[in-house]
Amino acid sequence: MENHIIRAGIVGVSGYSGCSVLELLLRHPLVRVTYVSANNTEGKIEDLWPHLRQRTRLHCHKYNYDEAAEHCDLIFLAVPHTTAFTLAPPLLKAGLRVIDLSGDYRLNSPADYKAWYGTAHKDKMNLKKAVYGLPELFRVAIRDADLVSNPGCYPTAAILSLAPMVAIYTKDIEQIIIDAKSGTSGAGKKLSPAMMFGEIHENFRAYKVAQHQHTPEIEQFLSRIADKPMGVTFVPHILPIFRGILETIYVKLTAKISLPEIHALYQRFYKTEPFIRILPLGAQAETQQVRGTNFCDISLALNRAKDMVIITSTIDNLVKGAAGQAVQNMNIMCGFEEELSLI
Repeated sequence: MENHIIRAGIVGVSGYSGCSVLELLLRHPLVRVTYVSANNTEGKIEDLWPHLRQRTRLHCHKYNYDEAAEHCDLIFLAVPHTTAFTLAPPLLKAGLRVIDLSGDYRLNSPADYKAWYGTAHKDKMNLKKAVYGLPELFRVAIRDADLVSNPGCYPTAAILSLAPMVAIYTKDIEQIIIDAKSGTSGAGKKLSPAMMFGEIHENFRAYKVAQHQHTPEIEQFLSRIADKPMGVTFVPHILPIFRGILETIYVKLTAKISLPEIHALYQRFYKTEPFIRILPLGAQAETQQVRGTNFCDISLALNRAKDMVIITSTIDNLVKGAAGQAVQNMNIMCGFEEELSLI
């Protein structure tokens, strides 16, 4: 697929992530969107998403495998969990490459999937082939992958924030606490009383405390980096904003450390990464500074006892936490410049 126009399709274009993928691809110089679908919505894209008027003449129809396979080289699955089990296998068999934005191929263990998602994994064969789509850590594997599992939004910020510490200070880490907060778009467009304006406006609450399905995803890849089991305490919250994630992460150490040392480590670790910004000491990451971008901003602090590193990171959950990262993965898979349509 290198060095020529590829034909891309989006399944689930009626959702926030699917729409965000479309927005990015419409400005991509080496991609032509040739197929869009959504099971619950049909009609012109400009009617479904009015802000895209005069940018596309695409029509949204219910998903049809034959049409998708005929008109596409690569498919983005912006679908609910468990849906990709049905869609991905025939597409892969037909020779298409697939980027799945759901959680269906993120966990290596089918038993873990059943425990956290509440249903059996139905595509164990392709699960073994799936590559976790976090470019900063798995770029080489992504390049040759046919099936990329796009990371969850919370895990993207958490793993990027913790990777340098876990890689270098593995033996010194005593405890990791992740205090995470997300805008309402992270819950998708499905109707829910808890997500109504009257329940969100001027309110702030935790949810799925110690039970969120992103917990094993974070632990799985931190353990892979550390080459030993790594556990976390992960508590997500809903912010009264539409988009954005901010995570404050506390890493308790068994030894004292200096802040300049940690800051230098992060700068070296992400020196060549186009979408990671290590903020100057004293600055703090803010959601508005990454809104609409594929950046992950990371800020660092240290407690007075010098035995707890406090990492604050922020991403746009619909971009670096979903669509932007998916397009970044596509660029890598197709041999394009990684920043195309993202900067």
